[in-house]
Amino acid sequence: MASIFTRIVRGELPSYTVAEDERALAFLDIHPLKRGHVLVVPKEEVDVLFDLEPSLYAHVMEFARKLAGVLAEVVPCERVGMAVLGMEVPHAHIHLIPIDRESDLLFTNPRVPMEPAEFAALAESLGQVWKLKGYESR
Repeated sequence: MASIFTRIVRGELPSYTVAEDERALAFLDIHPLKRGHVLVVPKEEVDVLFDLEPSLYAHVMEFARKLAGVLAEVVPCERVGMAVLGMEVPHAHIHLIPIDRESDLLFTNPRVPMEPAEFAALAESLGQVWKLKGYESR
């Protein structure tokens, strides 16, 4: 059975998509640790990030690097933190999280409640900056 992320990639489930190219997709985490918490996934379903074929791994990491710059422009923060856990969904993914302190990356922290309109507006803002920078998009 396809993972929830594969179903998002296929358009079978809704998401607040931020950026996309031919090999990767980024969307807002609907249970964010911080406002702007984004998930970056390869479009190909592979369970473990480090099992990705080397060129896809490099592509996903470069995609995440570019998106971290976009996040830092749109969401006020000291840095953009990155986490690779992969235990909750069997599809390789990277968490990009705007942070002000290291403890902001603790997945035991309470999640930030956001309304659908807030998610949509944030996804739109991030997507606009992504496009303004000339990054590939579908």
